[in-house]
Amino acid sequence: MNIYKKTALLPGAAKGIGRAIARKMAKRGVRLIMPWHDWPDAAREMKEEFSNKEQGHICIQADLRDKDEVKRIASTIERKCGGLDILINNIERGGMPIIHGAYTLECNQEQWQLEMETTLHAKWLLFDNFLPLLRQQDEAAVINISSIAGETDRGGIAGLLFNDGYAAANRGIESLTKIWAKTGAPKIRVNEIMLGIIDTRHGKGTRGWQTLSAKQQQQVLDHILNGRTGTPEEVAQAVVFILEKADYMNGATLRLDGGFILGGTKEVPTMPAGVLE
Repeated sequence: MNIYKKTALLPGAAKGIGRAIARKMAKRGVRLIMPWHDWPDAAREMKEEFSNKEQGHICIQADLRDKDEVKRIASTIERKCGGLDILINNIERGGMPIIHGAYTLECNQEQWQLEMETTLHAKWLLFDNFLPLLRQQDEAAVINISSIAGETDRGGIAGLLFNDGYAAANRGIESLTKIWAKTGAPKIRVNEIMLGIIDTRHGKGTRGWQTLSAKQQQQVLDHILNGRTGTPEEVAQAVVFILEKADYMNGATLRLDGGFILGGTKEVPTMPAGVLE
């Protein structure tokens, strides 16, 4: 897919992974529509960075958990851009247990619902409302950004980083990816990037990581085959790869975790002698 002069909807571009994806795509000539909800300081920086770009990027404030707000963005894109070619479904909210503690705490009464509505339901709202615009194109692409929490749940060292609701919501994303790939075929490719511990998402640039003890941090790193956390730029590179180089990839999940899922069983034993003669 040639993404030059295409139009892409990219939520979460105010910070971290989303910002890295925005920069990578903007350099390739993509026009970006970047909804933001909270983090006003980061949103202001995003606007300043992209406001003068020749592609005419649009930053718009909206709560993507609200179907009326999503419909408003769809109308804006249709009116100002004429259509949509790419949806990067980069929206989530997950409280880290090392910070939040149990759901039963008074301060966490709305946390479960927040994680479900943002990480899972908002993704569905975006796809459902933008499907008509995507279908108008000769070719289009959707990439769902998810987390290995959907596979690890809260087992082992991951239990310090991933909440129950966040893990359950991410498990559901894989199902949506497969359903949407069937729904959009053959013109709309739908794929998923399942992220491990990224510097700005559960990694070194987060409050949760800084709250871990040095021993716990090392336990996480030891569990990753690559021995390090990932970077937002590496995620952005994977996004561009799927868009530009992987036209035959559809309904698939690309795991970008440095080998976290395989961690804990790093040693592969030598082949036994066997008993056959």
